[in-house]
Amino acid sequence: MKFEKTSDDHFMLDVKGYVCPHPQLYTKKALARIQSGDLLQVIFDNPSSGESIAAMCDITGDEIVDQKQEGGEYIWDIEKA
Repeated sequence: MKFEKTSDDHFMLDVKGYVCPHPQLYTKKALARIQSGDLLQVIFDNPSSGESIAAMCDITGDEIVDQKQEGGEYIWDIEKA
């Protein structure tokens, strides 16, 4: 797991290689560390993690603003509510 600040209001969380529930838990912890309006890019490779991350965002009000798939990697941008 790798979490880092990439610019003033952008952060990156790399959870490739982890299986559920870890990507969702790490995403939740990363979102708790950033400010409202900040953007978190989450990179994961377990397709089922997308379902749990999306469900979590529905509950918390965080918005998935972009979703890409490159090979076996999923790259989602989440704006913190």
